[in-house]
Amino acid sequence: MTTPHVRRVIALVAHDNKKVELLRWAEFNRRTLAQHDLIATGTTGTLLEYELGLNLTRLMSGPLGGDQQIGSRIAEGMIDLLVFFWDPLEPQPHDPDVKALLRLAALWNVPVASNLATADMLISSPLLDNHYVPVKPDFADATASRHSAITNRDTLDDTSVERAGLEPATQGL
Repeated sequence: MTTPHVRRVIALVAHDNKKVELLRWAEFNRRTLAQHDLIATGTTGTLLEYELGLNLTRLMSGPLGGDQQIGSRIAEGMIDLLVFFWDPLEPQPHDPDVKALLRLAALWNVPVASNLATADMLISSPLLDNHYVPVKPDFADATASRHSAITNRDTLDDTSVERAGLEPATQGL
């Protein structure tokens, strides 16, 4: 009996100086990518659609909110893999958005390929096509702790407030 193919949701993002590299990687892996649901930001999505004929959902350009759209989908558990070829040598005007996207992927335990070698390893992993489900963090305790700290803020000393991740209350505004 054959195990049914698992369709993953793969997000594809590339900074300007990395778009050709991502396009070549996607071309080499076109057959595998076509078996999954693809999401891409702006120009990257346009290139993948028109150059390779891949079906995908195209979001906004990264600097215009596309990175945040992908981050939102990661937080909602809607993305299984992020292939993000970012340029470490070129400062980006939307660096805070890039950092937030990578933070969310790490927070929600979403595999991230930030270069060709990692992308090759992830796309060829046997875990991609089986029913592997990565462990998702449970933030219920952290949320309850923060809520309790906020509710009881007046009774906490500054050390307890800092441990809860809050800013100490300002005295005498």
